[in-house]
Amino acid sequence: RKHGVVGKFVEYYGTGLSNLTVADRATLSNMCPEYGATAALFPVDEQTLVYLRLTGRKPEAIDLVERYAKEQQMFRTDDTTDPTFSETLELDLSTVEPSLAGPRRPQDRVTLAEVWKSFRDVYGKEIDEGNAGVKVQIGRWLDEGGSATLPRTPEEANDGEHAEVEVNGEVEIKHGSVVIAAITSCTNTSNPSVMMAAGLLAKKASERGLTSKPWVKTSMAPGSRVVTEYLTKSGLMNDLESLGFHVVGYGCTTCIGNSGPLPAPVAEAIDEHDLAVVSVLSGNRNFEGRIHPQVKASYLASPPLVVAYALAGSADIDLNDDPIGQDSDGNDVFLADLWPTPDEVTQAIEHVETDMFEREYGKVFDGDEHWQQLPSPTGELFEWDPESTYVQEPPFFTGLGTEPDELTDVTNARVLVKVADSVTTDHISPAGAIAAKSPTGQYLQDKDVQIQDFNSYGSRRGNHEVMMRGTFANIRLRNDLVDKEGNWTRHHPSGDEMAIFDAAMLYAEDDTELILIAGKEYGSGSSRDWAAKGPRLQGVRAVIAESFERIHRSNLVGMGILPLQFLPKENAETLGLDGTETFDITGIAEGLEPHAEMAVTARRDDGNTIEFSVEARIDSEVEMDYYRHGGVLQYVLRKMLSD
Repeated sequence: RKHGVVGKFVEYYGTGLSNLTVADRATLSNMCPEYGATAALFPVDEQTLVYLRLTGRKPEAIDLVERYAKEQQMFRTDDTTDPTFSETLELDLSTVEPSLAGPRRPQDRVTLAEVWKSFRDVYGKEIDEGNAGVKVQIGRWLDEGGSATLPRTPEEANDGEHAEVEVNGEVEIKHGSVVIAAITSCTNTSNPSVMMAAGLLAKKASERGLTSKPWVKTSMAPGSRVVTEYLTKSGLMNDLESLGFHVVGYGCTTCIGNSGPLPAPVAEAIDEHDLAVVSVLSGNRNFEGRIHPQVKASYLASPPLVVAYALAGSADIDLNDDPIGQDSDGNDVFLADLWPTPDEVTQAIEHVETDMFEREYGKVFDGDEHWQQLPSPTGELFEWDPESTYVQEPPFFTGLGTEPDELTDVTNARVLVKVADSVTTDHISPAGAIAAKSPTGQYLQDKDVQIQDFNSYGSRRGNHEVMMRGTFANIRLRNDLVDKEGNWTRHHPSGDEMAIFDAAMLYAEDDTELILIAGKEYGSGSSRDWAAKGPRLQGVRAVIAESFERIHRSNLVGMGILPLQFLPKENAETLGLDGTETFDITGIAEGLEPHAEMAVTARRDDGNTIEFSVEARIDSEVEMDYYRHGGVLQYVLRKMLSD
């Protein structure tokens, strides 16, 4: 990310690969969108064959892979000549140290010893204004994944104060308290080494009498059922469960905002005192508002470190030097006392057997009796249910002609949203909980959906009415047109402050075209198509940004929204744009082509104008075809009809 690999293919090479298992490599490749590359590749080598054997592939298939790779001179060994690359970076694996990423972005790596400092650097104001803590009534929440037993001597490292903890009694939470600790499914929970390490750490903690802090909501979502099986066979599942890390499912859970609510007393204390609390998870993305709407700071960590922070209960602590807790005899326990040795991890991994993969993979499509009894549609055409709040017929093909309409310039457009750098697809189209007091919440209540049945944005992606209302509904969105965070904007020329969706619909009533203005890395994060679909349905025609994340830029074109990039050394601030102007963008109707320079005129209310040029970030002739047709969906349908 620091070097700059956006739009590039990254291939890992070197003798260090011999020490990286396929599971380790999968983690590095999984993080590819976070460092911005188009793809992350590893060559075929002996580790590849080891993985194929472990997971029960047929011997003849494994033999074919090996022979083919060698015949094509693509099989890597330590003696293989390194390929020639356009650019190279070097990493000495011996320099790798325990690290996390946060508290707001996956590229913000911090060492374990500096986590507390990174938290205070971002949330120091809240801490300076008072970090005495808040005592709240709290009970057990086993059904919600909470820890099952009481900590013996909870201690906050930042000030040494002790919290009063009783069953259904009082605990103290404060700035930096970890309220969510989740081993999640997407990034590395199919990696036996880190999952066994988490289990071993839990085992050692239990043996010393340590437990997760009672305000920490804990959960585990393995990458596959095989993980559950080998943890169970090794005996480590019981140790994880004793700390509250019960299996809650296989798939997107906490990492995409599906943690569920925090215990009511904790949630109320956070809101009442505006506490900057923390989540620690083993996922791949930690953008603001993504994990939980009440959690301001989120750190990405390995599974064993997730367990460690559940034990500590705070991110405002140096786990290298500060005790993680005290044992049953009152002795300080440090992370180093609990961390498993490489030999212990290797011995535990011996419980991973080939027949586990064969057994679980063989029945992956069967499902349980409830799955098998679900009714499913039949026939050649899907029957839309107009009363469904989950699936509705999308409007993208409404009134679609056999030929695309002529392209037109943007005229008298208003700015719906103006944002700074690193606005993510989670800011644009959140996937988590739906707020009752929001346009989406009101829509669902009007459809007689009870608040407890709202589910999440991610579960309702088949309903455009939900998703267009949820566009920009992230509670951490900072729209420069208003002075507060959240799903708000200012309508012009009225000057009224309102929800972004409501403003978009008001603009639509008088046929006002809309644009967005952004800083660097607009659209980073998940390749979330609704982050382009939603603005399109709100009436957005163009996005002017300093730079775009690769996947989102492509998605904008694919939905018929024109991505425009400020010229070098120019941005909204240098040009004096505040978002109250009206905008004309010329050169679309005539002369639009990949990377064309477009003319923009911004008119202020006082009659003054600002004229500047932007680059059309349509990057290929194929994308030009998509845009000309109004989007890739329309292009594909017209092509199907013509064929």
